[in-house]
Formats: sequence, C-alpha cells, structure tokens
Amino acid sequence: MRTNKFLFTLLFLAFSSIAFAQNQTAKVAGVVLDENNRPVEGVTVSYQTKSSITDANGFYGIVVPANQKIVLVFTHSSLKKITATLQLKPNEEREFYVVMNDAEQLGEVVVTGRRSRVQGIVSVSPETVRKNPSAMPGVESVIKLMPSASGNNELSSGYNVRGGNYDENLVYVNEIEVYRPFLVRSGQQEGLSFTNTDMVQNVDFSAGGFQAKYGDKLSSVLDITYRTPKKYSISADASFLGGSITGEGVSKNKKWSAITGVRYRDNSLFVNSQETQTNYRPTFADVQTNVNFSPNDNWNFSFLGNVSQNKYNYQPLSRQTNFGTIDEPIALQVFYEGQEKDKYQTLFGAFKTTFNKDDNNNFRLITSVYHTQEQEYFDIFAAYFLGEVDTNIGSETLGEVTFNRGIGTQLNHARNDLDALIINAEIKGTHQINNKKHQIDWGFKYTRENIRDRIVEWEVIDSAGFSINPPEFDFPNDQPYNPYIGPLVPYQNVRATNFIDIDRLSGFAQWNTKTNLGNSQLWITAGARFHNWTVSGDGISNAKNQTVFSPRAQFALKPDWDKDMVFKFAAGYYHQPPFYRELRDSNGAVNPNVKAQQSIHFVLSNDYNFMMNNRKFKLVTEAYYKTMTDVNTYTLENVRIRYRANNDAEAFAYGLEARLNGEFVPGTESWLSFGYMKTEENQDGRGYIARPTDQRLKFGILFQDYMPNLPNMKLYLNLVYNTGLPGGSPSYADAYTYQSRLRDYRRADVGFSYVLTEKNNERAEGHWLKKFEDLSIGFEIFNLFNNQNAITNTWVRDVYTKNQYGIPNYMTTRVFNIKLTAKL
Repeated sequence: MRTNKFLFTLLFLAFSSIAFAQNQTAKVAGVVLDENNRPVEGVTVSYQTKSSITDANGFYGIVVPANQKIVLVFTHSSLKKITATLQLKPNEEREFYVVMNDAEQLGEVVVTGRRSRVQGIVSVSPETVRKNPSAMPGVESVIKLMPSASGNNELSSGYNVRGGNYDENLVYVNEIEVYRPFLVRSGQQEGLSFTNTDMVQNVDFSAGGFQAKYGDKLSSVLDITYRTPKKYSISADASFLGGSITGEGVSKNKKWSAITGVRYRDNSLFVNSQETQTNYRPTFADVQTNVNFSPNDNWNFSFLGNVSQNKYNYQPLSRQTNFGTIDEPIALQVFYEGQEKDKYQTLFGAFKTTFNKDDNNNFRLITSVYHTQEQEYFDIFAAYFLGEVDTNIGSETLGEVTFNRGIGTQLNHARNDLDALIINAEIKGTHQINNKKHQIDWGFKYTRENIRDRIVEWEVIDSAGFSINPPEFDFPNDQPYNPYIGPLVPYQNVRATNFIDIDRLSGFAQWNTKTNLGNSQLWITAGARFHNWTVSGDGISNAKNQTVFSPRAQFALKPDWDKDMVFKFAAGYYHQPPFYRELRDSNGAVNPNVKAQQSIHFVLSNDYNFMMNNRKFKLVTEAYYKTMTDVNTYTLENVRIRYRANNDAEAFAYGLEARLNGEFVPGTESWLSFGYMKTEENQDGRGYIARPTDQRLKFGILFQDYMPNLPNMKLYLNLVYNTGLPGGSPSYADAYTYQSRLRDYRRADVGFSYVLTEKNNERAEGHWLKKFEDLSIGFEIFNLFNNQNAITNTWVRDVYTKNQYGIPNYMTTRVFNIKLTAKL
C-alpha cells in the first residue's frame, strides 16, 4: 500500500503545475475554403493547447498570445494540413483566410479519410504508436487496446481477435505478407516484433469482414505502410531496454530514397522482475531497410529487407510462489539446474515493381523470400517443495516455508530444430472505370513453402520417489497391492522428423463502386478469393489437392441526415488453409489432408462523427457473429499453440464492441474501448465448451495529455482489463474435464516525456536545440499498480493429500525505465 500511495502521489505531482500569469492576447479569425472556394466545415485550427473548429460557413476564431511568433495548424480528416506563422500585437484582431486542397495527407501520416470509414478500417497514427508506453513497443501494443483484440502477454507481439488465435491474423508491410517465428513458446523469447515503428507511415487494422483483396486467414488484417523519405533525417532512441537508430534520405535528383533502421532489445529488466531468479543473457537485434527508385512518373521499384537474430540464453536458478488462503498459506519452492539456449535467425527480402500506365491503371509485381532457422535446446532439472508458510508476525522466519508437504522433481529436455523457406510471387492490378466511378482490383499469387523440422522433446516427472506415467498410459497399475512391472516411460515424449513442401496458388477479384440511394450515399465492395494447395514430402503419398472459394461483400450507407453517420454491413466466407504448424499434431506427426478451417462473418456497425465541447469525436459500434466449421482445435500454453490436426469441431463467436476516440484533451487523440465476446467449440459432437480464447469482457484506454502551463511535459497512459481466459488446466488435460480459468488480466503502463524542442519556432537561429527536430527525455512505469497477472498454471501434487495444486505463473511486475529520443 505504501508503494501505491507513493505512486499516486507521484502521478498527482506530475499532473499538477504552477499557474502562470496570463500574457496579453490577440485574436485571429477568418474563413477556410477548399480549392473550389467553398467553405469547409470541421477544420481544427489549433495553437498549442488552444483550438477552434470551423462552422458550416467555414468561419473560425481563436485567441492567441501577442508579441511572439505563433504557429497555427489547420487540420482536416481529408485535406492537407496547413501551418501558418504569425506575430500579432496586443489586442490586435487579424483576418486570416486559408485555402486547403484535397491531398488526403496529414504530415507524414496518410489519412485514408472516407475510404477507411466506409471499408471498416481503423487507422492509427504512427506517432501514437511510437509514444505509447508498452513492455513490447510497436504496432501490436496499440492493437491490443482495440475492443476487438486481446493479448494477455505483455512480452509478446501476438494478439488474438474476436475469438481467434495468434495464427489467424494477416500482417502486411508494403503489401508484403510477413510471418511470425515458429518455435517461440514464451513471450520473453520474442524480443522484437517484425515492424519497426520508426519507419512506419500508415497503420490500418480490420477486425473482421475484410475485403477479398486481403489473404486467407480467419480473424483480422493489419496493413502497414513504410515511409518513403522526402528529406534527410536521422533519429535515435535509447533506454534501459535497448535502443534504435533510423536514418533516411533522398538523392539529389529525387529518384532514389532509402530508410534504414537498426534495433537492439534487452528484456532483462522484465525477466528479472519475475518470480523466477535467473541468469539471463539475451540479444535481440535486427536491421531493416526500405529502398525506393522512381526513374519517372510511371515506374517505381522498391526493396524491403530484414535481417534479424534473437539469441535467448536462459538459466533459471530458483523460484518461490506464494498462494492459498489467509488461513492456509502455501508456497511452491523450486530449485533449478541446467539452462536453455535458443536461437532464431531470420532473413527476409522483397522486391516490388509498380507500373502506373495512366491515372486509371496500375500494376504491381511483388516477389519475396522468407528464410528462418530456429533452434530450441534446453535441459532443465527442477526440484520442487510444496510447503506451509510461516505467518507469525513475530517470527524470524516470517514468509518462509517451515514445513514441506510435498517433494518432486522434473526434467525437461528438447533438441528442436526448424528450417523454413517461403517464396512468394504475386501480380496485382487496379483499374478505374467510367470516370473513376468503379474500381476493379485483381491479383494472383504463387507460394512455395519448404519446411524441415526435427522435434526431440520429452519430460520426466518424479513425485515423492515415484515416476509419473503419462495421463493416457493404460498399463495396469494397482500398487501397493501388486508390484508394478510395466515400463518406465516419460510423462511426455514427442519425437518426429518432417520434411514438408506446400505449393499454393491463390487469387482474387474485387469491385468497388459509389452510388446514390435517393439522397443518401452508398458504397459497395464485392469480391471473391480462391486458394488451392498441395502438401508433399518424405513419407507422404496420399495427400490430396484441395481448393476453397471465398465470396465477400461490404455495404456502407451514409444517410442524408444532419448527423454524420455511416452504417456498414459486411458478410462473407473466410478460409484458412493449413500452414505447417496446423498440419502437425501434438505428437509431431503431419496429417497432409487437414482441411481449411472455414468461417462465415456477419458484421453490422455504425460510425458516428460528432462535436463535443467544440472538439471532434468518433463513436464506432459493431456487432458480429461468426460461425466456424472444420475447426482445427488446439491447446494454448503461453504463446505456443499445439493443434490436434483433425478438423473434428465446429465453433461460433459473437460479440458487441464500442470505441470512442477524439480530443478528450485539445490537440491530442485518446480513446476508450469496450468489447464483449463469447466463443465456444463443439469437439466431435461432445457439446459446446469455451475455446482457449474465450475472453468475455475487454476494457481498454489509451490516453494522452499535457500540462496546460507546462506544455513541454507530455503524458501517455494505457490501461487494459481483460477477464480471465480458459487455460488454468494442465495442457495435457481433456478440455471437457478441466474448464478452469486464469485470473483477470489488469495492467496500466504510463510514460512521461519532457519535450525540449517544444518551442523551437520561438528560439533564435543560433540556439543549439534548433539542430533537433525532436529531443525529449522520458520516464516510463510499466505495470504501474504492480498487478499480478498469470499466463499459465504449474500443476504439482501433494503426496500427503493426493491433491493437485495449480500454481500461477506470474508475468512481469512493476518496472521503471528511462528513455531518450532525438531526431535531427
């Protein structure tokens, strides 16, 4: 409690500031017009903490300080941002008229405006992504704050959407699909997500009912565009968790441009905050580059490359976890020997050629190669004691284990190696027809996946001197009445070697149009995909060629109302042809005839733009229902997914979501999100039970603020609350026998940033800070309230009572970090 009081006091002091005397003021007023000299409503005119919104006649008025240079910023959702520098005398009233053109660009962020709104796409500002405090920084940390997405592991970039799992989400960078590592089983092994946030220009996210032009996955699409540099710039970040440096530039003739980022990550702060004491020596690093060449207005050539290497050296020493009740406190003590050495090396390269034949016809040719080499080696011996905790306040052994109630040992061994090579070749086209009233998109893609996988993994458990047999071991054992003469076998034993090739051919065609329905506007998007694949490899002789067809449609209606509302409905078939991991069952055997999982999406939503306190807000509500067949059921342990590879289930998911975002504080963007979701599956006709991702309630808050009298000081806060997931049962258990849930997930991360360059426009030309476009010092607190969140349970036996105890495996505790950001 004392620590929490201290933190509350710290936050109170951070939010508080001394009131300064008011300077003399002046007023700027005028009208904002578009390029056709028509007044523009809804333009935000802002200066630091002050802002104004143009009315139906395009008129605005704003009070500003006098006797100093000010920079007015004019922004609109679909018009190019304009800045103007003025200096007014005390009490002066200046008329200032502005013409904004239809460039659909806001700084470095491409604002998709009306297009995103009618297509059910959520756009996120890259600046919001970069400033958001998170244990795993990146686009994914912001996606997890959406009402449709959840993630209970702050060290992982994985997220699940509307009842799906980590494997059911599409991720694109510059129209190129990217992949997650295969063998990662815990979040702390990931280190870095693929996306380098310092290179991002635009982030679009769709949680369901997405268009046919996107690929074949069941749940969501994350579409990221990297920045094409327009000038020379270099930026750097450094903190106790690692650092990054990004450089960008253009050639003198403006035909060449390149942006390159180098990142290093060290999760020691987080791992050392967990209850397991370790020697932890990780190195997570990558280099990414995006090079563009435009010889003329018709052609553009680009290369996206990534080299990543994660070395995870982990040597656990000891652990003590207290649980139980006040009357009967119990502790689990574990002492370890051995170590884990994992390595993940990834090479990725993609070439993209764009040919703009004219204003109405565009063609793209995309080729990419993804190569990953992963190894997971460990031998870890654990001896555990289950005992009673001394609760006597006057005792010298307060909080220590005084009586052991159980003893056992466990030995885990793995020598897992995987080598995967994925080659893609794709051609796409976009055509505008009938004076751009109609748009046709099409594409064809060939993929070759070559997988070489060796699994050698076993676990031996000894409880009070007796080796524990596997749960499904059926050899008769009626000790102590008769001696046991059966074999001694590992509790778990997986051994397999798989050399697999998968050939895929897929394609799509899509039509978009905009028309009128009476006085209302109607947008229609309709299309279909096909996907054909064949599995081959050593020992596979009976694999069959499979094909799926996926029609999809979206409708958006904007009624001719005074209120700015858009109603949307989307429906369609979504298939997920099996990737290698979905072909492999829990014993390591490959079933080449696994079918594509099928889902039908129905999504109904409302998008409402409105003004409140002269500031713009948006409320988006969505209701959805998904029915799923040929479901490939799985178990989820931390971030490792193990499939049963038998398509023996059907499932459903439905829910209701709401997201309110806007300028809760003038000049900033924040949002509140709420989601309710239920998903269940029926395995082999045994009845419906909760799926591993059945997280019923979700609340998320992303909040940005600054001190009115000290605008240099910024605050970034994110809060998340998720109800508990199924997963408290042993991973080997029958899901119909164990339906326990983990505790609710609660987390708050906060970051403070003092921007030294906030008033650079007012400084003299020779000032040293003028060299910097941005220079700031940050202080971050992760897991602000020190909540104990569990990701799985460890199950141990009490030899006296024969009971099993589920001991929570807690995630990270409170961690402090200091960060320095600079951009030239």
